[in-house]
Amino acid sequence: LKTGLLKWKPDYDSAATEYGKAAVAFKNAKQFDQAREACLREAEAHENNKAYLLIVLVIFFGWGRRIGEMQRLPEAVQLIEKASMMYLENGTPDTAAIALERAGKLIENVSPEKAVQLYQQAASVFENEERLRQALEMLGKASRLLVRGRRLDEAALSLQKEKSIYKEIENYPTCYKKTIAQVLVHLHRNDYVAAERCVRESYSIPGFNGSEDCAALEQLLEGYDQQDQDQVSEVCNLPLFKYMDNDYAKLGLTLVVPGGGIKKKSPNAAQDKARGPATVGSHADEEEDEYSGGLC
Repeated sequence: LKTGLLKWKPDYDSAATEYGKAAVAFKNAKQFDQAREACLREAEAHENNKAYLLIVLVIFFGWGRRIGEMQRLPEAVQLIEKASMMYLENGTPDTAAIALERAGKLIENVSPEKAVQLYQQAASVFENEERLRQALEMLGKASRLLVRGRRLDEAALSLQKEKSIYKEIENYPTCYKKTIAQVLVHLHRNDYVAAERCVRESYSIPGFNGSEDCAALEQLLEGYDQQDQDQVSEVCNLPLFKYMDNDYAKLGLTLVVPGGGIKKKSPNAAQDKARGPATVGSHADEEEDEYSGGLC
């Protein structure tokens, strides 16, 4: 990097190579702070050489594994975000999206909110590159984290985004599953109208009307509307619901209808219960006496 009379410009390319070798040596010696510093210097050299910033490998292979102990996770994520931006600027969006995904995985257990943001950014990059399947994978991770964190309003929007893309690529069976997830989220938000509208709009998806998903959702909405906890629980215990992604299955198992979740009883049943067993028995005797002379 030094300059002199015979060397007017720093040789950033060679410097980056040497810093890279130093980083590997420090990593092998388990001197992770020094390895990190060497990696950053390597990245800066590449940046000054008008090349895109390298993903700092030590973050993933050495320093990254000890990052919880070092309490530098936010710094690591910030570096990866910077790298991602430079990948985008230098025309390698796929690598940028992969970097964001890795950053999301790195921080998911510590800061789910930040992980959601990173997954959504990765999804946007993939979507702009028309790599819709990869975008859907990122959106799916974001949606599940939002549900897990009870950020249900945002989860509803994220699921709608997923569903729209699945419909665009004509993956209709998965649209049905996303509709179930949407309905569960809306019902946990106590928004029956939104849940019903979600099912109604899904009738336009080929094959939905008449599918077992549609039938189950109609039963679920009916039970919820009638405050019939038994019917709601019965539907949510169907394999169709139980074998969804774990975060959505939990929504089904914990769904309670308004009014305390008590099944509505008919007036006659309520009166019989109030009268007690003896009353019910006498009522049965009256019916027997009524027909004691025969039907004729």
